[in-house]
Amino acid sequence: MDETSQPIELLLSVSRAGSRTLGTQIEDQLRRAIREGALRPDARVPSTRDLAGQLGVSRRVVVDAYAQLAAEGYLSLRQGARPRVSGATGLASVASPPAMPPAGTATAPRARFDFRPSVPDVSTFPRAAWLRSLRTALATVTDADLGYGDPRGVEALRSALADYLGRVRGVVADPEHIIITNGYTQGLGLVCHALARAGAKRIALEDPSNPDDGLVAARAGLDPVPIGVDEAGTRVDELEQADADAVVLTPAHQHPTGAVLTGERRTALLAWLRDRDAIAIEDDYDAEYRYDRAAVGALQGLDPDRVVYAGSVSKTLAPALRIGWLVVPPALAQAVSHEKLLADRGTARIEQHAFADFLTRGELDRHLRRMRARYRARRDALVQALTEALPETSVRGVAAGLHVTVQLLDSDNEQTIREEAGHRRIELETMSDFRPNAAGRPPALVLGYAQMSEPAIRTGVHELALAVQAARVRA
Repeated sequence: MDETSQPIELLLSVSRAGSRTLGTQIEDQLRRAIREGALRPDARVPSTRDLAGQLGVSRRVVVDAYAQLAAEGYLSLRQGARPRVSGATGLASVASPPAMPPAGTATAPRARFDFRPSVPDVSTFPRAAWLRSLRTALATVTDADLGYGDPRGVEALRSALADYLGRVRGVVADPEHIIITNGYTQGLGLVCHALARAGAKRIALEDPSNPDDGLVAARAGLDPVPIGVDEAGTRVDELEQADADAVVLTPAHQHPTGAVLTGERRTALLAWLRDRDAIAIEDDYDAEYRYDRAAVGALQGLDPDRVVYAGSVSKTLAPALRIGWLVVPPALAQAVSHEKLLADRGTARIEQHAFADFLTRGELDRHLRRMRARYRARRDALVQALTEALPETSVRGVAAGLHVTVQLLDSDNEQTIREEAGHRRIELETMSDFRPNAAGRPPALVLGYAQMSEPAIRTGVHELALAVQAARVRA
C-alpha cells in the first residue's frame, strides 16, 4: 500500500456557522498545533484527500490550506510522499522550550566497565526460543483469550508456574493463589496495599536492602522499619522488637550482602510470624544462581499460609519482559487479586501465553543451565581479579547471584571511590546506596559481573584498583 494512501486521523474540526472560512479554520488549528508542540517536527499529517474526507469538505479547501502552511514553513509537501510537519528548527518550540533529556542518560558518556549489580546479561536472551513461544501463543489463543480475562493472569501460566516453582524452589503453589504481575515491584506494591487496607501499619525491611522497597511500602501507607542483617541473614531478634505487621526479606541470597538466612533464623522467623499473626514477603530475586552448592529451598515452602512468595524473569531472562508472580496465602489471595484488578486489570496476556509455552517446553531450564556456567566463570574472574589488584579487600557472602559485596578498609570513603571510578567511566554501587542511614557503617562496594566478559572484568578491576588508590591519596 502506498504511504499516501494509508489513512491517518487528526484531531481537527471545522464549523460552517462561524465567520471564518473553512480553509482559515484548518490553517489556524494546524498552525497552533505545530507551534504548541502537539504536532512535532517530521510528524505525518493526513493527505489532502484523507483530511477532506474526515472533515466533510472539498479537497480544494484542504489543498489551499496545506499550500499556505507550506509557504509559511510549517508543512513539508513533496510529490508522492505523505505531508509532514516541517523539520525546521524552532517551530515546535515557539510556545515552550524543548524538554531536556533526563540527567545521566543522553549526554552521559557510556561506561567502559559496568559493575552495576542485579542486571543480567540481556545479550544472551534466547530470542529464537522466545519467538517460537510467541508464535505458538498467537496461533493458539482464542478470541476469549484476547479479552481482559482473569486479573490474576492466564490459567495456563499460573498452572505452569505452580509446577515449575514446586519443582525448582520447593514452593507450595496452588494456581488459584498465583497472581501474575508486571515485575516484582508491582507485586510488592499490591501486597502492601492489601495489607494496609486490612489494617497493617508497619512493615520491616532488611537493612541494607533494595531502597525502592521502602518507597513502595510508604506509598501504600505502611511505615517502613529497618531491621539489621548479619552473616546469618535477617536479625530476627530485632524483628521481634519492631512492632511490625509484615516483613520483606531475601532469605536465599540477601540483597546486597549475599548472606543466607540460616536454618535457626528461619525457625525463629516462622515462630515470630505465627506469634505476631504477621506476613512475610519473600523476594526470591536470584535464587536460581547458586554456584558452590544446591540452592536453599524457598522459605514459603515451610509456611505457605504466612509467606508471600515473589519472583520474576528480570534476573533470569530480561527486565523488559515485565513478567513477575506472587504466590499468595489463601487468606490474602482475594485482597491481592482485587488490588491487581484496580491497578491495571491484568498483565499483558499474549506474553503470558508465550511464557507458559516457554516454561512447559523446558526453555527456561535450558537457559538457566547455560547462564549458571557463564555467570560462575565471570564471578570467579571477578574474585580472582580482586584478590590480585585489591588484596586488602574481602569478598563477602555466598557464591551466588549476579553480584559480590566487597568489604573495604575502614578508612576508605565510598563517595570518594565512586567519584574516582566515575572519572574512569566505571559504573558501580556502594553499600550506602542500600542503607537508609549509612553513617558509621563499614564501607563496601557492590559489584555486578553479569554484563561483562571475563577479560573485561579483569581489566575493569585493574582500573577500579587505580580508582581506589587515587581515593586513598585524596583522603
